[in-house]
Amino acid sequence: MATEHETWIHVDIERQRLTLYAGAAIVARWPVSTALNGAGEQADSGCTPRGEHRIRLRIGDGCPMGTVFVGRRPTGEICDEVLRGAFPDRDWILTRILWLTGIETGFNRGSGCDSLRRFIYIHGCPDDAPIGVPLSHGCVRMRNADIVDLFDRVRSGTRVYIGSLPLVDDD
Repeated sequence: MATEHETWIHVDIERQRLTLYAGAAIVARWPVSTALNGAGEQADSGCTPRGEHRIRLRIGDGCPMGTVFVGRRPTGEICDEVLRGAFPDRDWILTRILWLTGIETGFNRGSGCDSLRRFIYIHGCPDDAPIGVPLSHGCVRMRNADIVDLFDRVRSGTRVYIGSLPLVDDD
């Protein structure tokens, strides 16, 4: 998967966790929430796409914790109970965004299955939102402090693998 010291990410859908590696060594691990609809690559499926990805863009560097993003742009709002009450059905994208691009043509890249065009992110969500259970609309949700920690440790181009990795023993 990676060179000896290369930083890379594994999102384990089954275990609902994200692990950051340096080569084969575990650097950090956080709970996540992937898609309520399960795993899948098709456009408009509401599923979390599997396979090899890279971080295409890092968005939100330096923004305050809880910054609200719409269309990948900060709105100037900070998420709180009042704002959430005004927009109860919004899929909150908060604090930081790691926008993913698939690198497997015909699987998670290209017509009808493109992770980048599906706007698949690793991003923050409200701190009281359930984590550790699949509830997202396709993205990988993290607690705000966790996404800041991850964001500060990765760069554009970092490899991200979503799905099972049977040869990796990361218990």
